[in-house]
Amino acid sequence: MSTSLRFDRLDALRGAAIVWMAVFHFCFDLNYYRMLVPVQDFYRDPFWTLQRALIVTLFVFVAGVSQAVALEAGQGWPRFWRRWAQIAGCAVLVSIGSSRMFPLSWISFGILHGLAVMLILARLLAPLRGGLWLLGAVFVALPHFVQHPFFDTRWSNWVGLVTRKPITEDYAPVLPWLGVMCFGLAAGQWLLTHRRGLLAGAVPAFVRPLPVLGRWSLSFYMVHQPVLIGGILVWRALLH
Repeated sequence: MSTSLRFDRLDALRGAAIVWMAVFHFCFDLNYYRMLVPVQDFYRDPFWTLQRALIVTLFVFVAGVSQAVALEAGQGWPRFWRRWAQIAGCAVLVSIGSSRMFPLSWISFGILHGLAVMLILARLLAPLRGGLWLLGAVFVALPHFVQHPFFDTRWSNWVGLVTRKPITEDYAPVLPWLGVMCFGLAAGQWLLTHRRGLLAGAVPAFVRPLPVLGRWSLSFYMVHQPVLIGGILVWRALLH
């Protein structure tokens, strides 16, 4: 099947998610350097924790839809693994970078780590099609009913069946987020069959940069924090 069709609306949605994420991280960075007044609690305040949950939900859902598009376009395993290696490699870099800035709460299984695992599982589950809705609901519900101390260590909390949330700057375990990806995958399969234009249609002129940003989302993700933090440090130096 031809891959020439651009799914601009899907890319725009991914671009919107990454802009939202960058604004959230900018606020977090300002708070970290005590430049927000009053100082905010990003770990407990519902205003911030809800935003974080919604941003991750949007990212993972769109990743599921994107997998449906890739599979319909005939993406084989070799091409999948090339993209997967980029995501996994960036996840390793995030762990290394966060360990320097947050030695006690470094990111051992954040959003990129989660995506690396979930994309493999989603691809294997894709043939279930309509059954993905039910499976996704099971994955989302499971952590609410099944927890065990075995999953509370850094080496096992990636599953998600923890009894307490780990102390880390980012945490996106397989459960429940694989359920959200299943929802996105199922939605993408349905839309490609019944409402293809919702994904591939043109976007309004005022949001045309978003599809471009969405197609370069991984690169943007990796550079935005160093740029934001560098800018804040320069700003602080100029103020003093």
